[in-house]
Amino acid sequence: MPIAFAKYEGAGNDFILIDNRGQLFRPDPQTVARLCDRHFGIGADGVMTLTRSDAGTCIMRYFNADGSEGEMCGNGARCFALFVRHLGLCGETCRFEATDGPHEAQLQRVDGPAGEIELGMIPVSEIRAVGRGWSLNTGVPHYVEFVDAVDTVDVCGRGRGIRSDAEHFPQGTNVDFVEVSGSGKLRLRTYERGVEDETLACGTGAAAAALAAHFVLQPDVHAFDIEVRGGRLSVRFHCDGTRRYRDIRLTGPARRVFSGIIE
Repeated sequence: MPIAFAKYEGAGNDFILIDNRGQLFRPDPQTVARLCDRHFGIGADGVMTLTRSDAGTCIMRYFNADGSEGEMCGNGARCFALFVRHLGLCGETCRFEATDGPHEAQLQRVDGPAGEIELGMIPVSEIRAVGRGWSLNTGVPHYVEFVDAVDTVDVCGRGRGIRSDAEHFPQGTNVDFVEVSGSGKLRLRTYERGVEDETLACGTGAAAAALAAHFVLQPDVHAFDIEVRGGRLSVRFHCDGTRRYRDIRLTGPARRVFSGIIE
C-alpha cells in the first residue's frame, strides 16, 4: 500500500516524516534502515512518525538510521513540530509526547515550507566527569569533550571509539567535540549513535555542549550560539545554585525539502 512521506531538514540534520495516524506504516528496523539508506532509499538521519493518543495528543516516535528506536532528537523534534503545523494540527504552539516525555515547541516564524522553531527540552540535573570529557543526558546520552579546534578532530575515528566504550557507556553515547570560540559561542561536531557517523547537526548535542560549557567554563553565560556543519543553532536555559538546568530551549531552522510516496 502506498505511504505518503515528507522529507525535512534542520540545519542539515535530515529526516523522513510519516503521518501514521491511520497505523498503515510499520516502522520495523529493516524498513527504517532501508528508507534511510542514501544510495538505495530516500536517505536520512532518521525516521519520525506521527500518531495520536486516545486524548488526541500528538505522539512523535523517532527511529535512528540503523533502524533502532531512539529516545529523542532535538533537530528532528523541531522538524516534527513544523510537520504537524503543515498538517494543520497546531498553531504557533505545538505540544507533543516523545519517548523522553512531553515537549512544547514555539513556531516563531513559518514561511511556506520553512520556519524557525524553538523547542523545549527536558531538564538536566547531572553532569559528570568521564575521562577527558563530560557526560549528561539531554533526551539521549551525550559525551562532551572540549578541544582546541574541531576542524582537526578525527570525529568518526575517535567518536566511534568513545561511543563503543562499554565500560563507561553500556548503552552507547553520542559524542560531541566542542571548540569554544568566544563568550557564549561554540563550534560543534557530533558523532551520532544510531547513525554511526558524523551528522551535519545534532540538536540534543547542541544542548549538551551549551550546558557543559556553562558547567565547566562559562558559569555566567546562559545562552549560547552554536555553529554546526549544517548551519547555526542557539540554546538558552536557566540554572539554579545546585546546577540543575531547566527551561532549556533549542532554536534553529527547519524546512520541508520534498514530499513523495513510498511504494
